Amino acid sequence: MLDTVVESAMNLCRAAAAQVYLIDGDHFVLSSSVGLSPEFVAHLAAHPLKRDRDSLVGRVTLDRRIGQVADVLDDPDYGRQDLQRIGGFRTLISAPMLLDDEVVGTLSLYRTEVEPFDERAIALLGAFAAQAAIVVRNVHLVLELEERGIELARRVEQLEALSEVGEAVSSSLVLDEVLSNIIMNAVRFTGCDGGSIMEYIAAERSFSVRSAYASSDELLSRLRGIRVDLETTLVGRAALEGHPIAVADLAAVELDPHLRILFDDGWRSVLAAPVLRGTRIIGALVVRRRTPGEFSDESIEFLETFASQSALAVWNARLYRELETKTAELQVVSQHKSEFLASMSHELRTPLNAVIGFSEVLLERMFGELNDRQDEYLRDILSSGRHLLQLLNDILDLSKVEAGQMELSISRFSARSAMEYSISMVRERAALHGLAITLDMETEIDGIESDELRFKQVLLNLLSNAVKFTPDGGHIAVTARREGDEMAVTVEDDGNGIAQEDRERIFESFQQGHRGAQSEEGTGLGLTLCRRIVALLGGRMWLESDLGVGSTFGFTVPMTVRARDEDSRATDEAHLPVIVVIDDDRASLDLMTAYLDGLGVRVVHARDGEEGIESVRATIPAAVLLDIRLPRLSGWEVLSRLREDEAVAAVPVIIVSILDERARGLALGASEYLIKPVSRDDLVDALRRAGAVGVAGPAPSADGIESARGETV
Repeated sequence: MLDTVVESAMNLCRAAAAQVYLIDGDHFVLSSSVGLSPEFVAHLAAHPLKRDRDSLVGRVTLDRRIGQVADVLDDPDYGRQDLQRIGGFRTLISAPMLLDDEVVGTLSLYRTEVEPFDERAIALLGAFAAQAAIVVRNVHLVLELEERGIELARRVEQLEALSEVGEAVSSSLVLDEVLSNIIMNAVRFTGCDGGSIMEYIAAERSFSVRSAYASSDELLSRLRGIRVDLETTLVGRAALEGHPIAVADLAAVELDPHLRILFDDGWRSVLAAPVLRGTRIIGALVVRRRTPGEFSDESIEFLETFASQSALAVWNARLYRELETKTAELQVVSQHKSEFLASMSHELRTPLNAVIGFSEVLLERMFGELNDRQDEYLRDILSSGRHLLQLLNDILDLSKVEAGQMELSISRFSARSAMEYSISMVRERAALHGLAITLDMETEIDGIESDELRFKQVLLNLLSNAVKFTPDGGHIAVTARREGDEMAVTVEDDGNGIAQEDRERIFESFQQGHRGAQSEEGTGLGLTLCRRIVALLGGRMWLESDLGVGSTFGFTVPMTVRARDEDSRATDEAHLPVIVVIDDDRASLDLMTAYLDGLGVRVVHARDGEEGIESVRATIPAAVLLDIRLPRLSGWEVLSRLREDEAVAAVPVIIVSILDERARGLALGASEYLIKPVSRDDLVDALRRAGAVGVAGPAPSADGIESARGETV
């Protein structure tokens, strides 16, 4: 464009040559020209024009207006006679190129004879100078756009790198694996030679080196053997100030114990960045090089961003480590508790039997008559003894269930006879309060295969509660219906009902729903034990209740026991709905399995996409928990294949991944999309929304009752 400008200016103004000079600091650079000899151009490059009054080009930029020299040989102030001798020019004219009131260059013409330029030529030159300025503006804009494009590309590359690193450090909940991933990628993306990651010990106000990359075992051992104080070290200062600190040359600074070890090992420059969660110090990242030199702003900015991004992964991994420790401790405590309760129950049975037995003997007047007060007191003793014995029996049964020691005695028995027996056990007490008990049982239900004693125990407990909390003159309805391979039993009363906030709590040990007077309430273990026994029998339990209307407790049991494989105990869970978990990370598999414990489901693991598809086709599960980043076959491909297979197309697939691509997952047919880390509540809620689990474990909400009663979930 500038070539066009100078050529047009030369022709229209009848000049011998034309040039555009652009300002570069205190001198000029020849940007475009026409009519100049190679010798002139070379000499000008070696001896550029300066922004002074020795040349006409310099004068017009200083005066900010068009200037002309009629004959340079007659101008005593003209100082570039060297150029005149090479170019042979006599008459000169120059116009400043103004851009936003700033001079960016000049447009100059010359003639080899003394022939001043007229007004017309001067006007044309001014117009061409303005056009040249516009060209320069466009060039500046293009260059700026290119710089922005380069910067944007760099940012995108950095974001992709951060995303890749984020996925890597978030793919595990094992703290050592997370720390190793973090420091490896920090060194990789900052272009350094090695590095280490430190964990902050708040109680000691110091840092401890946990993992290192590209470092010798000797160096790592020495680093772990020192105390990196918060107040007296470079790492500590970075953490206190909340931003990275770089040392370009360790030989030029005072060395703290940490830097001294690095220097002695041959490291010469260091960059330390704090790992912060809000204002809380989590640790520090240190990258280092074998050579001295400044760290680029890009490296410092990247490490700061990466350290901030890594804080959550470190925090989650630390919490998971603490959770594993607490879980192990709780398992030990739970085992000791169960053993203690079992031992206590057995030890207290002997004196309680004596209390109950002697009370009954005395009340039968075997040793003489009793006065009214003695009779009343003995009946209180007998009642309290029986209540305490029932409590001990419940505790013993519960401890057996929790310890996995309760053995079922499976036999075929008449369901109607068992239900009529249970009703007969409470009929007398119900009659005392004017309560009517009815039984509505489908005729096709006959014998079932289950544990008759435990079946009666559950039903009797529910009937006893109904009698206890139903007002005088009320009604209790017992129904039994066949639902597929299960029998569903409900006990409905027209008592006061149970408040919403109590419906979950009453299924917990030693918790009661406060439906009646305090004297009417029992041990608080009955419903807990019932729910555990029902789950052990292979069924589920639920509750419906409206305040002022009444409550309905229900449970299911399988009608028959499936054929057993004598060489395997896995068939004990064969009747449970299956959840297939497809994830290549061991910690994630363990965590998902722990979350699913107590939901009345059987968990099947798959470590890659191909194995996952085979497991789904083999089990036809109630749901699939699918990670996206899988070996052999990605989660996206697994989801697509499952949706294309008519046999398993209806199986709900819940994506559980570190990738935040919810829209894509739902578009491909996922039922739910959860982003790691996932809480147990979120996972269970997603499974329930997908219809994959019912209400095994905790009592369900009212919204889940119909599906639990009407279909196998």
